Amino acid sequence: MNQYQKVAFYTLGCKLNFSETSTIARQLQEAGFAKVEFQESADIYVINTCSVTENADKKCKKLVKKALNFNPNAFVVILGCYAQLKPEEIAQIHGVDLVLGAQEKFNLTDYLDGIEKNPAAIIQNSSIKETKEFVPGYSIDDRTRTFMKIQDGCDYFCSFCTIPLARGKSRNASIDKTLVEAKKIALTKVKEVVLTGVNIGDFGQGGEENFYQLIQKLDEVEGIDRFRISSIEPNLLTTDIIEFVAKSNKFVPHFHIPMQSGSDFLLTAMRRKYDKALYQSRIEKIKELMPECCIGVDVIVGFPGETEEIFEETYQFLVDLDVSYLHVFTYSERANTGALKMKEVVPMNIRKERSKRLRILSEKKKRAFYKSNENKTEEVLFEADQEHGIMNGFTSNYVKVKTAYNPLIVNHVAPVKMTEVDRDGLMKIEFIEKRQLTELKHLTN
Repeated sequence: MNQYQKVAFYTLGCKLNFSETSTIARQLQEAGFAKVEFQESADIYVINTCSVTENADKKCKKLVKKALNFNPNAFVVILGCYAQLKPEEIAQIHGVDLVLGAQEKFNLTDYLDGIEKNPAAIIQNSSIKETKEFVPGYSIDDRTRTFMKIQDGCDYFCSFCTIPLARGKSRNASIDKTLVEAKKIALTKVKEVVLTGVNIGDFGQGGEENFYQLIQKLDEVEGIDRFRISSIEPNLLTTDIIEFVAKSNKFVPHFHIPMQSGSDFLLTAMRRKYDKALYQSRIEKIKELMPECCIGVDVIVGFPGETEEIFEETYQFLVDLDVSYLHVFTYSERANTGALKMKEVVPMNIRKERSKRLRILSEKKKRAFYKSNENKTEEVLFEADQEHGIMNGFTSNYVKVKTAYNPLIVNHVAPVKMTEVDRDGLMKIEFIEKRQLTELKHLTN
């Protein structure tokens, strides 16, 4: 019956959401549904939401409207973090038929028998305290790389964050079961696996297994060229992990390490589990062992109590840190968080001014990092996307390169010389040996 029903997906938010959307899509395809692009006229639209920022909430409403423009009679499903946190609010959006919480979203197929448009949205949303099952998954929409979910939930309850309320307690599968998923990926054409989760360094939650043991086992999986660690908390990024990545053949020299503030006063107010001295020591250890390593940083601007002096402390701390780029988040008030009770609220115009300063600093940091890679030889994994005859790829240390589009090198790793950072901030390259393209042509035949 379902073979005639077309389903389309749209994902908002993080890499973890993309991993889960892909997993849910495979479940529906196995049940007989046909997956189509979102802009096509689908029978069912599934929107996987984020609720880290207010903009993500607003975008959900726009996407529902867009889906109904494609097909006014379509059945619209909303799931994800926003659906767990504010199901009643979503149910009021015109055209929404079904809202699924964190525990229910992986059982979507159970709710699609005999579907029809509802005058009022149906909400299936358990208490987050009941959400204890870990559902593994990985994305396959991009055959070059995949986002592999190794962990979910968080036990930290930082004062600005709603993620524990949206996703529940930290949990994961065993190392053996995680390896089963990795070996499934190894059977595909994927060359690079990005390890994703909410708090991946908490893998094992202090039990007999841990993240360090996991990456040692993953490093032995045949058929995957690269593993990349996504965001990992500085207090969980141990010296053992750093030293392992430094000598690994598969784990690449790239870390994304949330900092949030360069002020110990604010770090305490945020309920973070480290101070700036620990953070700095992690950066220094990485650079000592891997001078070429790319390091990304999350920073929150405008948190309550962030005076001009405290902001300048953070700014100068970042200026002096040997990091490669920043992800800057302008603080926004979120319901049911501790930060809402804090005084000394920073006016929005000041938050935006400070965000702008840090984004400019990020561009300077990134360009300096790219410049430091000029005239070096690196292996690049080339992407499938192209624009105006130009294609991109990434080095192991996350330098984005550009070259003329050539379908023969899509999803192949090739050694190149990085020659010059162009005015767009991308790295120009030269192929080391011209016979590479001929060799790759034989590989694709």
